[in-house]
Amino acid sequence: MQRMLLTREEMTFDFGGARLDPARDKAMLGWIMNQFLYGEVTGIQCGHWLYEAPDLEAARFFARQAVEEFQHVDNFLRILDLLGEKPARAHPMVRFLTTGMMPDSFEEHVCLEMALGEGLVLMALYAVIDTIDHPQIRDTLLRASKQEERHVDFGERRTKAALERDPSLRRRLLGLSLVSLWGVGRLGQFMRTRLPADHPVLKHLPAFLDATVAASELRLRRIGVLDRKLADIPLAEKAAAVASAYGSAALRLPMKFVPFLGPARLTSTYLRDPAVVRRVAPEVDDDVTPLEKPARAGPADAPAQRA
Repeated sequence: MQRMLLTREEMTFDFGGARLDPARDKAMLGWIMNQFLYGEVTGIQCGHWLYEAPDLEAARFFARQAVEEFQHVDNFLRILDLLGEKPARAHPMVRFLTTGMMPDSFEEHVCLEMALGEGLVLMALYAVIDTIDHPQIRDTLLRASKQEERHVDFGERRTKAALERDPSLRRRLLGLSLVSLWGVGRLGQFMRTRLPADHPVLKHLPAFLDATVAASELRLRRIGVLDRKLADIPLAEKAAAVASAYGSAALRLPMKFVPFLGPARLTSTYLRDPAVVRRVAPEVDDDVTPLEKPARAGPADAPAQRA
């Protein structure tokens, strides 16, 4: 049962009935799914937070979430297979928003990665679910979205509780949130310049991005990170919040963002992982194109369809 502080309706954008066609738009959809795939690979690493969990409820949640993130990785690999697209490197800004902004504390994790970050992902998932003309892809994403809703709900509840216990956290969380929203804006600028502006769905992209940021701002207000509208916060106060967030972490940031400066984690190696490489070269059925597979899928495909 959904308990998020924002309803599905508040996170839904009206695309005016425009549709994504998996044949016509397969390259674009492949790019989108690869951004999701990278995010799910970073999600697997929530197991790190088992060590930092402040209580059994949080530890139990992270253990379950790690399993769900593994399922989501398989889901997006399967969707790429259905589209006839291959796993590929995510955009640098997506890598920054996930790996580059990896939190330093439990409170930062539940706010930045779960409430705000997965909230952004969830709104993007809703957009694809509402527009894609492919029942199997839509159903797979719909099941995944239910799990993402639980992740967002946990992040919201635990962030709100943390701020009630320690209001001094608010400025740091605000600063980190401002940087995240800046990153979303930069990613949106890239998409505007590289994706076809006359596409029936993508022509709505600027308005959709504005709606996504507005929903994120509303979420931050409801969990207590924001006490007023972003537009009402003076620039100097925003700068002070960002400085508070990064003052002690600026020297560590490159270690998170540039792979060769730190240990080779899964986010750097997943595209050459044997489990992914095997999916890139499946057995070929010359009589069936990738987009025809859903109609001919049999019982053997069922386990891979689970969210």
